[in-house]
Amino acid sequence: MDDCLFCKIISGDIKSDKIFENEFVLVFRDINPKAPVHLLVVPKKHIASIMEIEKLGHGEIAEIMGSISRIAKELGLDKDGFRVVTNTGQGAGQSVAHLHFHVLGKRTFHWPPG
Repeated sequence: MDDCLFCKIISGDIKSDKIFENEFVLVFRDINPKAPVHLLVVPKKHIASIMEIEKLGHGEIAEIMGSISRIAKELGLDKDGFRVVTNTGQGAGQSVAHLHFHVLGKRTFHWPPG
């Protein structure tokens, strides 16, 4: 998508602090972090939100989830815990219409969020 911020990051038109990349997923640091570790995990295929998840293949979904697990282990987030969030729609705080997962760690989180 020509006007999608995350598609521009995926294509390299906009620079990012990449943590991990393969043919299905890109992981990079959020430019406005809400925790000491705040990563965005983005499928390379453009879909607007989790409401379109059926547009991804099972392998692509597995790559997204596997990337979250792998990166969490590499960064030691699995030791004290971390949070994974996806916002769906403006009312939930989704500011970029491209499915993405926030991985937040290295601080204490409370429940309920928000």
